[in-house]
Amino acid sequence: MKAMKLSGFILAASLLTFACGKSSDTVETTEAQEAAAATGQTLSLDLGSSEVNWRGYKPTGQHFGLIPVTDGTLSIEGDAITAGEFSFDITGLEIHDLEEGSENHGKLWNHLQSDDFFDAANHPKATFVITEISPYGAGDAIEDQEQFETENTPKSASEIAPESPTHWISGNLTMRGNTKNIKFPASVSMENGTITAQAGFNIDRTAWGLSYGDEATAVDKAKDQFIYNTVSVNFDIKAN
Repeated sequence: MKAMKLSGFILAASLLTFACGKSSDTVETTEAQEAAAATGQTLSLDLGSSEVNWRGYKPTGQHFGLIPVTDGTLSIEGDAITAGEFSFDITGLEIHDLEEGSENHGKLWNHLQSDDFFDAANHPKATFVITEISPYGAGDAIEDQEQFETENTPKSASEIAPESPTHWISGNLTMRGNTKNIKFPASVSMENGTITAQAGFNIDRTAWGLSYGDEATAVDKAKDQFIYNTVSVNFDIKAN
């Protein structure tokens, strides 16, 4: 595994922007890989400063919020991150675009927790485990691809990615009992013993079995009766 050399950039973007949309313009997704070997010093996440944001899209609107980070560690050796693992509380998912306690807030929260989406009763936790880190090269680029155009087309990959990525991070993301390996651009910094890592990317929710309103099954998209498969994920992680 290539170690991730820490730079003076702050990891920019975000971890779980829950968007619902098409498989184009999403991160590279493959089968689960072997976790990176943890060597060196282990740092604990600063839970008060670490969060995962989500944003979901449908032609008629958007929803957004966060999923709490419950625990996690980063392993460092010298100025390199060698491994890392994080857990997230699906049952603690927050919706920020609707007033808490309102009827619509309750309906959406219950729907996201249901078998149509996260199936939180059986899978209350999501995890991310680093499998590989490699430098972001000078010639590397983040490609934007076409999605079905509406008033709420999901944000493109370049919109939510770090302005100055320093590395590519690969890791196993587990949701709803399904594990897929994803690869995304990120930016990382280390200052006064604190590592700050941020990243932003899109995923195809259906790869993890969150298939309600699958965009691919929409026979007549002009009727706007589908949910984008694309999920924008933003995470901001700090470890001390």
